[in-house]
Amino acid sequence: MADSQTAAKAARRAPSGIGFFERYLSVWVALCIVVGIVLGKLLPGAVHTVSTLEFAHVNIPVGILIWVMIIPMLLRIDFASLGKVRTQLKGIGVTLVINWAVKPFTMAFLAWVFVRHVFASLLPADQLDSYVAGLILLAAAPCTAMVFVWSQLTKGDPYFTLSQVALNDLIMVFAFDPVVGLLLGISNIVVPWDTLLTSVVLYIVIPVIIAQIVRKALLRQGEQAFQQALSKIGPFSIAALLLTLVLLFAFQGEQIIAQPVVILLLAVPILIQVVVNSTLAYLANRRLGVPHDVAAPSCLIGASNFFELAVATAISLFGLKSGAALATVVGVLIEVPVMLAVVKVVNSSRRWYQRET
Repeated sequence: MADSQTAAKAARRAPSGIGFFERYLSVWVALCIVVGIVLGKLLPGAVHTVSTLEFAHVNIPVGILIWVMIIPMLLRIDFASLGKVRTQLKGIGVTLVINWAVKPFTMAFLAWVFVRHVFASLLPADQLDSYVAGLILLAAAPCTAMVFVWSQLTKGDPYFTLSQVALNDLIMVFAFDPVVGLLLGISNIVVPWDTLLTSVVLYIVIPVIIAQIVRKALLRQGEQAFQQALSKIGPFSIAALLLTLVLLFAFQGEQIIAQPVVILLLAVPILIQVVVNSTLAYLANRRLGVPHDVAAPSCLIGASNFFELAVATAISLFGLKSGAALATVVGVLIEVPVMLAVVKVVNSSRRWYQRET
């Protein structure tokens, strides 16, 4: 209980502004795309060597970077806070329904509509299944990191955000595998269950365990030491993300140069699902009389994606040079600007929202 109270107090004292690197994350992603493509062109032998460093179909350098990326984010999660979610059950319920009963299935439908039909003639025929799989992976896991920033920017209830993210992480350990398997099966894509399960263990279960052990060790040294450690470790997440993208685009550089329009086409279903899911969550919370400081993070958590896990799983399942990996990277590219737009809409509509609630 003391651990959850400490985390809630720390979240309330967190700075409300978005950091320099987070604010311009889309710019850094774009630069990483350029750097990765250039490296792939200038050093094809070295890039090929790195791409072959695998264990159980998981690229070792990318796997290490994913851990460095995820663990600092998971340090913020206090699973003890789940004991108090009953005070915010309506907001929790709306977010859970959007995250697990709506978003993965709407994305599967949008992928089917756009990839297999509307844009099919403009996309490589041999990658259609892979693109669909990547989009499904992107939507199958709710975001666990950047939502803390979105919540702060909307003056959201920090305790609700902590509780919701902790609950989503707990559910993800058990639900990510079957949800992805179901949707890939519906999409007529062969499901490599062993690799999918390995990805869940590697990128959810083990990082969660490590993060909770480190979290408890840091908190034993006091709240101030914990916050100082978070501030020092935090930048490693973004650095690891950017290095992962450099590698990914180095492996896929030739495909990107040959078909840059693919990125724009794959962005369409991602943008639509963000708009649809954020709108549904926001209006549902308003209908249920949920306070704005809960509805705002609920809406943002319902719309955003755990793209770090999606990228890692796509690489593990389909390979570094696959269309699935590229589709998840498109999610990284547009996540920040799109979510900042949602933040602006949520903030500007606060008075309208509160007239009813």
